[in-house]
Amino acid sequence: MQKPTGLLFKYLIICITICSCAAKDNSSKDHLVFRYNEHKNIGSLDPAFSKDIADIWATHQLFNGLVQMDDQLNVEPCIAKSWTVSDSATTYTFRLRNDVFFHKHHLFDTSAKPVLSEDERLSKRDSTRAVNASDFEYSFNRLKDKSVASPGSWVLNKVDRFFAVNDSTFKIKLKQPFPAFLGLLTMKYCSVVPKEIVEHYGSDFRSHPIGTGPFKFKRWEENIKLVFRRNNHYFEADENGNALPYLEAIAITFLPDKQSEFLQFAQGNIDFVSGLDASYKDEVLTSEGHLRELYKDDVNMIRGPYLNTEYLAFFMKTDVEALQALKLRKAINLGFDRAKMMTYLRNGIGIPATGGFIPKGLPGFDNAIGFTYQPEKAKQLINEFKSETGITNPEVTLTTTSNYLSFCEFIQRELQKIGLQVDVDVIPASSLKDAKANGQLDFFRASWVADYPDAENYLSLYYSKNFAPNGPNYTHYTNDEFDQLYEASYLETNPTERAQLYTKMDSLVMASAPIVPLFYDEVVRFSRKEVRGLGINATNLLELKAVKKN
Repeated sequence: MQKPTGLLFKYLIICITICSCAAKDNSSKDHLVFRYNEHKNIGSLDPAFSKDIADIWATHQLFNGLVQMDDQLNVEPCIAKSWTVSDSATTYTFRLRNDVFFHKHHLFDTSAKPVLSEDERLSKRDSTRAVNASDFEYSFNRLKDKSVASPGSWVLNKVDRFFAVNDSTFKIKLKQPFPAFLGLLTMKYCSVVPKEIVEHYGSDFRSHPIGTGPFKFKRWEENIKLVFRRNNHYFEADENGNALPYLEAIAITFLPDKQSEFLQFAQGNIDFVSGLDASYKDEVLTSEGHLRELYKDDVNMIRGPYLNTEYLAFFMKTDVEALQALKLRKAINLGFDRAKMMTYLRNGIGIPATGGFIPKGLPGFDNAIGFTYQPEKAKQLINEFKSETGITNPEVTLTTTSNYLSFCEFIQRELQKIGLQVDVDVIPASSLKDAKANGQLDFFRASWVADYPDAENYLSLYYSKNFAPNGPNYTHYTNDEFDQLYEASYLETNPTERAQLYTKMDSLVMASAPIVPLFYDEVVRFSRKEVRGLGINATNLLELKAVKKN
């Protein structure tokens, strides 16, 4: 594989050397500002629209919910200081803290006149109020409101009703038990928002966010720069009782490509880069996934499991005879070396997917239920298919986006060796998304990042009542035994037994091979040496409230 041109990185190397020294001459307050780049831009700062990772990272700094998740995926208190579960695991009662306040805004002053002069507005800019249970009732109703059209409305699909018992008690009743429900509530969709501010701004709340988070909104020049400032009245503290956050500000830029982003990182102009891009991966990492010597003095790298399964999928109702055949789908699964693919195309970052659809890091994962590299067996299956069908030159089309072309071409070359012709069709991401939802693609690349950390979220893609476009079952896989186990898992409150159900369901899916798991992703983060406290988690959530800079 050809490396990117070396000219950029010769310049980059010089920049690392001289800018690590120049950084020392920066403002004395530089250690109080955390800077990162968001190359995908940010669509909204309204948590009801926090669908993409870029939006989630931003809104996570501004908003809180009833509960939150630590780096080990444990659900912990947040605005709710405690909760109880009753009525056969269908009723959740949350007790709220009384020291959580919204970010300051003049509209919180109820004595203010309907129309304020500029002087009056400025004099009342320090108004605020405490969060109460009615705020959660309003926020959840807003999430369900069809006129708002939040992409997160599905989070409450299993909820029968919710209501404020009093100012400090909020109750949620489910239609049926759902063990993953607390994990759902950690999503940014479920953040609390203030009614008076939201109704004042309407759809413009996206760019005038008021929340309760460790940072508050300061300024947004869309596609240029976004700035948050420290919330001096934030309610959480560290284990020593010191107020959070430590940082004074967060500054986000919007350079559109990863190569420019990494150059800025190397120069010390931003503090953090997430992920591994083809434009710089070979310069930064060895083929085994280790940081190269050149960067060790200036850069820290951390990596860990990411709840993201990358895979190829078959539309099970296809008219293509070759893809209807289980033998051929299994041959594709057996016909390429996942470990070799990860070494050459990802510098060892990522875990070859020899298990099922559930990724490593979640209960239910089993590395033994999938497919390993067995080229001779794959050839045998293809020869049997040819003999049984009379199709002497089977040919299939694999649809992908440009970002994953290298993976698909690798698989194309490997499968050609075992007697299967694969044509690769590259289309825009938006077109692939629409086409797979509407059953217009026979064989396509896809990925699934966990909405919440429970294997049920992955297995929902194979439940027959979730056929796309009305659900995430893009393959239109159906199996009566799977459906029965899936529904039974809702009622199983024992975590060990529920994990066993998940593994059984995953093995049923792999037996029918409606998918080709490629790899279970890993979170990779590069940060400047002066950054401390930047952790890592399997949902790739950016947590900055406990970050410091030397």
